Amino acid sequence: MTSSVSPDDDRRSSRMAFVAVGVTVVLWASAFVGIRAVATSFGPGPLTLGRLLVGCTALGVVVAVKRGPWPARRDLLFIIGYGVLWFAGYNLALNAAEQHLDAGTTALLVNIGPILIAILAGIFLHEGFPRPLLIGSAVALVGAALVAFGSTADRTTDVNGAFLAVLAAVFYAAGVTVQKPVLKRVNALQATFLGCSVGAIVTLPFAPALWTAVSEAPTSAVLGLVYLGVFPTAIAFTTWAYALSRMPAGRLGATTYLTPIIATLLAWAFLGEVPAALAFVGGSICLVGVAITRMRRRIPAAMPRLGDVRLGDVAAPEQNG
Repeated sequence: MTSSVSPDDDRRSSRMAFVAVGVTVVLWASAFVGIRAVATSFGPGPLTLGRLLVGCTALGVVVAVKRGPWPARRDLLFIIGYGVLWFAGYNLALNAAEQHLDAGTTALLVNIGPILIAILAGIFLHEGFPRPLLIGSAVALVGAALVAFGSTADRTTDVNGAFLAVLAAVFYAAGVTVQKPVLKRVNALQATFLGCSVGAIVTLPFAPALWTAVSEAPTSAVLGLVYLGVFPTAIAFTTWAYALSRMPAGRLGATTYLTPIIATLLAWAFLGEVPAALAFVGGSICLVGVAITRMRRRIPAAMPRLGDVRLGDVAAPEQNG
């Protein structure tokens, strides 16, 4: 039987997944800056709930128009799982961490997540431990460390903030691992909408605090909250799910090592935080590491052994005459 997927379709799907990854990384990097910008107006809980409510609203409109098939009952437990772990737990921990830490340090600590994803995917998703992924992840982690160290060399890391950022990374890795099997049967849009809805339900106890914060916050902070809900949440989590449905979780997670680089550049542009020279060195190393993770091991074609060649397989020499 021949595959119904043509090589052109496969290449087109790979290109779309690559574009989706790029959108995700840029928008998630912008979230580190956006969270810091509104942190004085919104606490971790209200910010999480507000961001998820905006995201659910944006996604819900699209889901209502498309009206795709709903997931089977067997997927509901997984959806609840990544909704609680990733959409609720990760965002709560991340927002709380940025109350204590700057964007560079937070981005570094959260980006131990790809290492955890590679480990969990190798064990639970049976993706194995490809050598390029392990080597590239280690190289990228060193680069991310230099980025964060270069941006925070004159600051003291808050222990509580560091713990919360690491906790966010754990929630992130666990959520991705739980989400991956669902994407075999549920499309990216619905998977994101349902996970976002679960996260919003879990964080509903922060509704009174959110109402008070919105009524007292300046317009710029409210617009910042809307931005976080629409772009890094509704759009970026959907493009992530799209890419995750077409790529191994370990390789996809490694691409987020680019996030600290972009976050540093965005903070430079919008918050006036000039990155140190070491950050550029770390960024270059990070790019090399991500490139290594995307390398595919080439297996040379096996040469036939002499004993495996039958007499009838050898063409008779052409005779002259």
